[in-house]
Amino acid sequence: MPNAVVLLSGGLDSTTTLAIAVEQGFTPYALTFQYGQRHSHEISAAKKIAGQYGVGGHHVFELSLDLFGGSALTSELEVPKHRSAKAIGTGIPVTYVPARNTVFLSIALAWAEVIPAYDIFIGVNARDYSGYPDCRPDYIQSFQTMANLATKAGVENDKPFHIHAPLIDLEKEEIIRRGLDLGVDYGLTTTCYDPSPLGHACGHCDACLLRLQGFAANNLVDPASYVT
Repeated sequence: MPNAVVLLSGGLDSTTTLAIAVEQGFTPYALTFQYGQRHSHEISAAKKIAGQYGVGGHHVFELSLDLFGGSALTSELEVPKHRSAKAIGTGIPVTYVPARNTVFLSIALAWAEVIPAYDIFIGVNARDYSGYPDCRPDYIQSFQTMANLATKAGVENDKPFHIHAPLIDLEKEEIIRRGLDLGVDYGLTTTCYDPSPLGHACGHCDACLLRLQGFAANNLVDPASYVT
């Protein structure tokens, strides 16, 4: 079974991506980032999920992107809430973290060279987050090109690096159906940008609204805990 590095935030999308990597016959090595985000509940979720899947290895990599700020996820900027689906899919929101996916994928690439692994999985979704420039197909393709030009493994070996983004063209309800078919326990995942101190989702930020709409479209109740 070939190795693969999977970016695992502890959220719905990344957990579905992990399940897909396993389905495709990879031995997953999970990589989670403590990057100065507003809360650490997703780190705890990622640890539980990695344990459930029996990954080949799991690293929680510490960064301090909050030193720069520039995002509602890494500063005191207010998290937008009660936005319409149209508003969520328009423009670059304040929850965009500057260059985050580029930083994450670069570190994943460094680990992949060492394992070794020539496949990296990321759970980006261009449909729900069309405003995020680092969630788009052309970005993923460009990073893959760079990975094969700028690494020893990419230059010296016949097998090129492949950046997998299996969810990139899926709607949220399609992602949920795909995960359920693979047996994903979405009760373990956390998605909220602004949860309570106990980790209960707010139910009103962009991430919560998209998640709730996805489950509703499948006539299902979201198993996550929400603030009452």
